Amino acid sequence: MKNKLPQNILIKNKRASFDYELLDTFTAGMVLTGTEIKSLRLGKASLGDTYCLIERGELWVKNLYIAEYFYGTYNNHAARRDRKLLLTRRELKKIEKSAKDAGLTIVPTRLFINEKGLAKIVVAIAKGKKAYDKRETLKQRDDRREITRALRRKA
Repeated sequence: MKNKLPQNILIKNKRASFDYELLDTFTAGMVLTGTEIKSLRLGKASLGDTYCLIERGELWVKNLYIAEYFYGTYNNHAARRDRKLLLTRRELKKIEKSAKDAGLTIVPTRLFINEKGLAKIVVAIAKGKKAYDKRETLKQRDDRREITRALRRKA
């Protein structure tokens, strides 16, 4: 009898929340090959420079890096291939409608493995921030950090 360990793999796109204002999020499944899921379970992936596109009514994630599996042989996967995302038709239509609006884009924010062992990716409909918005975000983060430090000193 196999002893299943909890999979707590969580890969974040930290730049997404800094560069974009996230308006709406969707959790999607991914179409992966065998060596890709093995590499993901080892935490060998990166969401830096990734983006999503809608092509022929399907949502695709582009430039997602999943490292080649170390023990993979001749049937190892390409590290940066395009991967199809699995969503309901209603969610796809909502994303497609939002993506057509000026200034909105689709950005992957998190990649994780759920309790069933399936790889999921969280995509967000996002609006790009201006430079002054980014400065405001930095200021708020510094203020929060100072408040927590002051509270820790009192306790």
